[in-house]
Amino acid sequence: MNYSTFNPHQISIKNNCFFGLPTTIEDSKIVFFSVPWDATVSYGEGTANGPQAILDASYQLDWYDFDLPQAWEKGYATIPINTYIQSKSDTTRAIAKKVIDYLELGNDLDDQTIVSELAMVNQESIELNEWVYDQCQNYLSQGKFIALIGGDHSVPFGYIKALTEHHQQLSILHIDAHADLRNAYEGFTYSHASIMYNVLQLPNISKLVQVGIRDLCQEEMDKINTDDRLILFDDWQLKNNLYQGISWQKQCQNIINNLSPKVYISFDIDGLNQGYCPNTGTPVAGGLDFNQAIYLIQTLVKSGKKIIGFDLCEVSPSKDIENQWDGNIGARLLYKLTNLMYLSHYQ
Repeated sequence: MNYSTFNPHQISIKNNCFFGLPTTIEDSKIVFFSVPWDATVSYGEGTANGPQAILDASYQLDWYDFDLPQAWEKGYATIPINTYIQSKSDTTRAIAKKVIDYLELGNDLDDQTIVSELAMVNQESIELNEWVYDQCQNYLSQGKFIALIGGDHSVPFGYIKALTEHHQQLSILHIDAHADLRNAYEGFTYSHASIMYNVLQLPNISKLVQVGIRDLCQEEMDKINTDDRLILFDDWQLKNNLYQGISWQKQCQNIINNLSPKVYISFDIDGLNQGYCPNTGTPVAGGLDFNQAIYLIQTLVKSGKKIIGFDLCEVSPSKDIENQWDGNIGARLLYKLTNLMYLSHYQ
C-alpha cells in the first residue's frame, strides 16, 4: 500500500478503487472483481451498472469498522471495471429482451422466430462464464481472496466453478428473495434465475443453505424437498419464528450448523427488505433487515468457519442521481462482507 498520500482520517480520493483504498493487486490479500453484466434479467434492468454505483458510493464511507477497526490497511485492491464486458452485456441484453417480450405474448420457447436469438444469448453467457472463471483462477492461484461484485445473479457461476477446483468441499450460504433453482429459465441456460440450479451441477458442493427466500415456483420447491443438499430457511418461517419468541441468534446458529467449515456466500441484494434496495431488478416484499444479515455473517465468522469467497449481486442504481440509496447500501454491505471474510481467516 502506498502510505505516502493516504490519510485514513480524511476524505477518500476518487482513484477508481473501491473505498479509495490505494492497495496494489500485488500487495493485496483480497481483490474486488466487478462483473457488469445483466443480459438475462427478467424484470427490471440496470444491475450491470451496480459495480459502478457501488464504487461511486464507496468513497463517502468512513474506514473504521467495529469488527475490524483498521480494515483499511489489511490489503484490499480493485481490479478495474471492464467496460468491454459491460458493452457486451448491453448488446446481449437487447437480444434477450426480444426473446422475453416474445414469450410474454404467450408464444412458445421452441418457436423458430426466436431460436437464433436464444442461441446467441446462451453463447454469450457461456463466454462470460469462461471469462469470469479465467479471471478468478488467475487470482486464486496467486493466493488472493475474491469479492465479486455483480451484475445480475448469473455472474458468479465461473467464480464458484473455480473455487470447487481449489477446495474439496464447500457449502454455500445463499441470501436471496428467490431460490434461483429454475432450469434454464426463459430458455436461458445461465439465467439469473438459474444460478443455483447450475451451481448444484458442480462437484464438491456439500450444502446449499438458502436464507430469506420468499418468491419461488413449485418446481423449485419440489427440488428443495428432494435434494438433501438443499436447506431452506424461508423468510416466512424466519419471521414467524421471531414473532413466536425464537431469537435471531438461535435461528442464525441453526442456519450455520448446516454449513461446512468452508463457506461461500452468495448475496443477492433483494434478500434484504426492499427498502434497502428499491431499484433492484426483482424486488419482493419482506426480507432481512441490514443488521440481521450482518449478524448472521458475524455469527458465522465467530463459529470458526472460513469464508472462502463471496459475491454481491443485483444492486441497481436509481436513475435519479440525487437518490443513490442502492449504491450506498451496496457499498456498506460490500465493505462489511469483505472485512468479515478477512476476519474469518486472520482473526
